[in-house]
Amino acid sequence: MAIIDIKNITKVYNSDQIPVHALNGIDLQIEAGEFTAIVGPSGSGKTTLLNILGGLDDPTSGNININGVDLFSLNQKQLTEYRLHHIGFVFQSYNLIPVLTARENIEFILQIQGKDAKHFRQRSLELLEAVGLVDKADKMPSELSGGQQQRVAVARALASNPDFVLADEPTANLDSASTSNLLDIMATMNSELGITFIFSTHDQRVVERATRIVTLVDGKIFSDENR
Repeated sequence: MAIIDIKNITKVYNSDQIPVHALNGIDLQIEAGEFTAIVGPSGSGKTTLLNILGGLDDPTSGNININGVDLFSLNQKQLTEYRLHHIGFVFQSYNLIPVLTARENIEFILQIQGKDAKHFRQRSLELLEAVGLVDKADKMPSELSGGQQQRVAVARALASNPDFVLADEPTANLDSASTSNLLDIMATMNSELGITFIFSTHDQRVVERATRIVTLVDGKIFSDENR
């Protein structure tokens, strides 16, 4: 069953009064448990599509349904609440809060959700264990390598048990060893725990791990392959 169902999504930006068509009639379904890479040349619409899937940007037209919820029928408060509880995000630049430790960065999400302290302390340590960083729980982001910071970001994205995780160029700032380690962790979470990952990427190493590859060209789906 599809957890994401988008139909005829378009996105038009107006730059100096000249319309730029970032997405042109995208139809896409994502099933639970997929490990999907959205690929394509720069300007093909990958990040725009991911932002719309995450409710971070509005489409110009079309519909997006997530587990029976019409995402863009929600008001801003409802949308923020929905993202908090149902969608995990991993960004290229890690986006960790610099004044919080690795553990506190994860717990921050749970605090916003209103979880009790006992729950979020246990959950944060479980997730750090899962990404191999429980020994770094009390380290600040500045004390971690780029690969370690991104692993904390993955743990934070999973803190709320989201329906799916959106990862926008998550390996762009990582060396080969860190990329391999990060992808091993996410692939294991996908295969063993059934966590759904959707990547926007240029990285061939991510593409090689993906079980589904959706290629965008000029804002349209050029190909859609399962393997």
